[in-house]
Amino acid sequence: MDLGISTYTYPWAVGVPGYGPAQPLALPELLEIGHRLAVKRLQIGDNLPVHTLPSTSWCEAIRRAGQLGVQLELGTRRLEREHIGRYLELAAQAGSPFLRVVVDDQGYAPSRAEVVAEVRALLPQLREQKIRLGIENHDRFSAKSLQIIVESTDPDWVGICLDTSNSLGAGEGVAYLVEILAPYVINLHYKDIAIRRVAHKMGFEVAGCAPGQGLIDPRYLLSTLSKYLRCESVTLEQWPPYLGTLEATIRQEAAWAEEGIDLLKNTLKNYTQ
Repeated sequence: MDLGISTYTYPWAVGVPGYGPAQPLALPELLEIGHRLAVKRLQIGDNLPVHTLPSTSWCEAIRRAGQLGVQLELGTRRLEREHIGRYLELAAQAGSPFLRVVVDDQGYAPSRAEVVAEVRALLPQLREQKIRLGIENHDRFSAKSLQIIVESTDPDWVGICLDTSNSLGAGEGVAYLVEILAPYVINLHYKDIAIRRVAHKMGFEVAGCAPGQGLIDPRYLLSTLSKYLRCESVTLEQWPPYLGTLEATIRQEAAWAEEGIDLLKNTLKNYTQ
C-alpha cells in the first residue's frame, strides 16, 4: 500500500465555502508538500475540481508530479455517466489508477438501482482505459447497499474508497464497514475522530481530532485490508475543527498532517503490499 496526502488532508487551506483563505493551497504547492513528506501519492478531491483548471495548469501539474515521483489520484462527486466519463479522461491523462467518486451532489441523490445503471453504462470506458471506479461511502448508502452496487456491476473494475468516518451518517461504524466492504476496498481514507457526550448528556458530538488520538485504529485497518491484496493506497484525510481564526486553524491542520503521515508511515512498515 502506498501512502498519500489529499486535498482533504488540508481542507481549510484548500478552501471551505465561507472561509476562503487569501491564498488557497493549489496543486503546485500540494505536490511540493507531498514530495517533502516523502509520500508516493496525491489525491485530488472534489474540493479542487480539476475540470475547472486551465489546461496549461493541469498539464504542468501532471508534468511536475512525474518529476517528483508523486502518483496522482483523481476524485470527484456526482456519479452520473457524462460527468464520470469526462473525469475518466482526466484520470487517464494523469495516469490515475482509479477514480474516486462520491455518489451524491447538490440536487442529485440517485437510488441504488440508478447508481447500478450508471456504473454499468460506464464499464466499457473503465475497461478500455484500465481505470477502476472507487465509490466512496458517504453518509447515505449503507455498507450492504455499497456491496450490492459493486457485485451488481463488475468487482474487477468497481471497488470501494473506504472512508473511516463518513458512514456515521448512515449509523454505521468503521468495524462494521470493514467487515462488509474490505474485499472491495481499493483506497482507504484514514480520518481520525473523537466522539464525546455533550455537557447536558443528551447526545454526542462527533469531531475530527489529531491522527492517532481518536477512535480510528490504523493498525486494525491496515492489517485487515492487507489480507485482500486489493487496497493500493491509504490517504490521510482530516476534519480539523475551526479554532476561531482561519490562520490558527490552518496551522493546526498542517501540524496534524505531519503527525498523521508519521503515524501512517510507522504503521505501514508492518504491512507492505
